[in-house]
Amino acid sequence: MENNQYLFTLQLNARLQPIDRDEYFEDPINQALEDSQCGTTDGGGTMLQETGEIESCDVEIILKDNKKENVDKVLQIINEIGVPKGSLLLGNGFKQSVGTLEGLALYLNGTELPEEVYETSDINYVIEKINQELNGIGRFYSFWGGPTDSGLYFYGTSFAEMKQRMAAFLAEYPLCQKCRVEQIA
Repeated sequence: MENNQYLFTLQLNARLQPIDRDEYFEDPINQALEDSQCGTTDGGGTMLQETGEIESCDVEIILKDNKKENVDKVLQIINEIGVPKGSLLLGNGFKQSVGTLEGLALYLNGTELPEEVYETSDINYVIEKINQELNGIGRFYSFWGGPTDSGLYFYGTSFAEMKQRMAAFLAEYPLCQKCRVEQIA
């Protein structure tokens, strides 16, 4: 690393598989930094809960220097891309809260439904239908498969509105019986 470079970590309050972190955050941030000629990204990481479920993730950012306009550009890029509430941008002596998106986790019960429900239902259909319901206010970002349930992670402008829009589908689709909905950002 060159001496004049400045390191940041974008701690994302987001439950994302590494490939999804790359697609939704690392790659777009990198492209915007390169386009503005002020820096680049340098990988990232994923934090897990004791259960193995994703807790959060981060993206490493390298600015070519620590001029205020470059820091402001990073903040502008983050705001334009949209990150979940509760995220932080951290640097040497720098800490700023960022994020406007709210998060919703939908946990599908993987053990207590009749076997025919699992055999005849499709989790991809659940994602597709909910994305249709959330059109304009949120969308699916990632997933987690646990020992007793599967988590589907959605981020958007309003947890309450996302929950309300998907309620009718959750009540009618067999695979969604005994599901849990939790706010995660």
